[in-house]
Amino acid sequence: MPKVALYNQTGAQVGEIELADAVFGIEPNQHVLHDAVVMQQSSMRQGTHDTKTRSEVSGGGRKPWKQKGTGRARQGSIRSPQWVGGGTVFGPTPRSYAYKLPKKVRRLAIKSALSSKVKNEEILVLEGLQFEAPKTKEMTAVLKSLNVASKALVVTGDFAENVALSARNIPGVKFVTAEGINVLDVLKHDKLIITKDAVAKVEEVLG
Repeated sequence: MPKVALYNQTGAQVGEIELADAVFGIEPNQHVLHDAVVMQQSSMRQGTHDTKTRSEVSGGGRKPWKQKGTGRARQGSIRSPQWVGGGTVFGPTPRSYAYKLPKKVRRLAIKSALSSKVKNEEILVLEGLQFEAPKTKEMTAVLKSLNVASKALVVTGDFAENVALSARNIPGVKFVTAEGINVLDVLKHDKLIITKDAVAKVEEVLG
């Protein structure tokens, strides 16, 4: 079982914690990580792109010129695709890009992401994290005491409103609960700051 240091909010080490091998100690699967990130990014796409077909473009109700006798090619509508301002053939229409990977693959992906953080020593486990009131400067002080100067993902076991409000105005810092932890957020942030109770919840679900 991998062992990591356990810190308090002031940045002082108060002990060590053993992490479950099945969740935090596997060999990261790079292919599965890539698939999971692409899936999440695809699901985030709006898919609101739209082009008009010849039936949706306004105008073109009258035949431009008579069928025969002009010497020009026959035309039925100025809104045909070959005309400037005409309809688009096989253009993009609104659709959802979302799709799902198998449950086993998704579980392997999040375990690979968490294990990569442990392997690269980019995980910080806190004994607890709570504030009496939402104060950005208090969250900044916690990050400073932990020597976190880059993008960080803060994870707690249950929703902590004061922590969420304290972290939301800090550039590069994102707050989620243990239930909302995902591959894209874990990989996108340089540091993973997770509380002891959140570790227990993650291990319970994924172990």
